[in-house]
Amino acid sequence: MRLLGQNIFLLLSLAGLSYAAPFTAFRDGESFTYRVSFAIFPHAGDLTIAAHAEQQADVNVMRITTNTKSNGIVRRLYAFDNQAAVVIEQASGRMLRVQESGADPKRATDTEIIFDYTTRTAQYTDRVRPQRSIKIDLPEGNPVDLISALVQTRDWHLQPGMKRDLLVQFGREFYLLSIYADHYEEVRTPLGVYQTLVLIPRMENNPKGLFKKGGEIKVWIAQDASNLPVKMQLKLNFGAATLLLSDYRAPAVAK
Repeated sequence: MRLLGQNIFLLLSLAGLSYAAPFTAFRDGESFTYRVSFAIFPHAGDLTIAAHAEQQADVNVMRITTNTKSNGIVRRLYAFDNQAAVVIEQASGRMLRVQESGADPKRATDTEIIFDYTTRTAQYTDRVRPQRSIKIDLPEGNPVDLISALVQTRDWHLQPGMKRDLLVQFGREFYLLSIYADHYEEVRTPLGVYQTLVLIPRMENNPKGLFKKGGEIKVWIAQDASNLPVKMQLKLNFGAATLLLSDYRAPAVAK
């Protein structure tokens, strides 16, 4: 179960658009809550993503927080809690900082990665296992988390058969990921029925992590005016976790 929790977070914390562009994936005040089911457990946990516009050192940024928590019977078996925060410069779409902290029955997590685009390096700090802290050379590209990239498809106008390549950052490493628009599909969620486009991220060259083990990620994007990511699914060799959008709060209204 620990691996399940870590890989759900992986789904939401992969990084990287390979080009610089204004960040529009999330709007100020938006929040998404997903009900997580796994195997025989229809409500194994909840995952909430929220976005807030801020100003840091005279730079307009978007702070995106992700909170993952096991629930009910699953929580009694596996008390998983994880919090992450991603800070992205709105003008360039560049990810500036990622922080993650949490705990499960086997180990705690407390990491931070700070990006320096002048020197093209990133400082990765692990406060629980300091021996893993390291300065990393950045490959070409301007990282941004995967969930933001997927929501950004509101502006991509993808159709089945099309794809976009991404530079993916997870922890101390970077990967090349391709997001394929696969097919249209009707999806039922606690919020209603949606006609969606199914996106499938794939690591085609030298697959690593869950991709090397035959894992698969899918994301369903509503094809109405909202373009909401209404469903996500993570398949592993020991089962599949499904996330259905159970609550959505629209962006704050500008005054």
